[in-house]
Amino acid sequence: MAKTTQTQLKRTLTSRHITMLALGGAIGAGLFKGSASAVHTAGPSVILSYLLGGLILLFIMQGMAEMAANNPGATGFSGLLAPILGPFAAYLIDWAYFTMWFLDITAEAIAAASFIQIWWPQLSTWLIVLVVAVIISGVNLLSVRWFAETEYWLAIMKITVIVFFIVTGLFLIGHNMMTTQHAFANLTIHGGFFPHGSFGFLSAMLIVIYSFAGSELIGITLGEVQDPQKVIPRAVHGIMFRIISFYLIPFFIIVTLFPWDQLTDKVSPFVAVFRLLNVPYAGDIVNFVIILALISSINSGIYSASRLLFVQNQRNRRQTSITKALVRLNKHSVPYMSVLVCSGSLFFGVMLSFFIGNDLFNDLVGSISYTILVIWILLCLGHIRSRQVAFDATTYHVSFYPLTSYFALISLVLVFFGILFSTSIIVTGITALIYAGLCSYYYFTQRASRY
Repeated sequence: MAKTTQTQLKRTLTSRHITMLALGGAIGAGLFKGSASAVHTAGPSVILSYLLGGLILLFIMQGMAEMAANNPGATGFSGLLAPILGPFAAYLIDWAYFTMWFLDITAEAIAAASFIQIWWPQLSTWLIVLVVAVIISGVNLLSVRWFAETEYWLAIMKITVIVFFIVTGLFLIGHNMMTTQHAFANLTIHGGFFPHGSFGFLSAMLIVIYSFAGSELIGITLGEVQDPQKVIPRAVHGIMFRIISFYLIPFFIIVTLFPWDQLTDKVSPFVAVFRLLNVPYAGDIVNFVIILALISSINSGIYSASRLLFVQNQRNRRQTSITKALVRLNKHSVPYMSVLVCSGSLFFGVMLSFFIGNDLFNDLVGSISYTILVIWILLCLGHIRSRQVAFDATTYHVSFYPLTSYFALISLVLVFFGILFSTSIIVTGITALIYAGLCSYYYFTQRASRY
């Protein structure tokens, strides 16, 4: 086997693939399962929460695309940030992103199990997660292109149901407008548009940030993308409109059709809307597509986490038997041991769910939201400073630099306080310990230049 096949990832992903990968990572449990929690927290003002989250994400993605255009040889987030913010920032963002996906894979699997148990409540969560883990691991162990094609069609399915949901919801709202004078009463009559004030608005950002996580997955594909200098900026603009639309419009429909304080976590608002049509099995069809959407997110998560594990260990100068195993590729140029390690997080989640129960999903969301803030703040700081290191005005660049990144950075700081006061002290403490461990490991063992 050739040496390049054993040690190097292949550039086989196209713009079409990474667009769907980003959509696959961003449209999952946060939308289908977390939507009811977000509405309960903010009321109808959840629409504005997602608008703010969408703007923050847009500005971060634009900054990331500019950094990629000026450093086309970079591999992953660490490759983008190392020349700009130094080795520690590069180390931290990769391990933070790995931590995010490691936890998110579990959250998505638990969410998928809860929707499957609507049909078969007798099935144990661990058994469902086991089957999902085997299937997703198999897909990820095949060639990268085969994985990308699978993710592409899974993402197409979830996008189809969201579009159908939007058409159905707008039809129902239009019908209400013709039959009643109070079609939009649910937006104001149950405590007003801001029933929990500004605190509820900011607290809902926990679910918002969690929901949009995965969009920045584009940065992980840098080492496997054909012509990243052109493809990455094009993909950023291609997905941003879709992501924001697929969240803003559905939430407008949900809070318009239903009183915000009557939604329940037991049934997805998406299923509830289709039930209003009184079409036989409409709710079951949507439930099935939601399950596929969550599997799609797990698929994207294992891809992202395994590539981060591969890159980190490939750059580690302290080679051990474990490090060598994690960077070994199979005949399809896939880091198979890294994939298997990341799939193992699903079984870790099963054990946690046994002890913690139904609250595990919300606990994971809180910890993941903190991690996303760390990642997005580092990307903002990197973009703000990037033009001092390298800038080519003939390639893609942000028109309102650095205002957009400063807006995103200030907003993220405000969101941090909203999450801090709405997340349990135990979740906050455990997350702080995770980052204390990451920082300590770097300063005690990794201070020699690795990037």
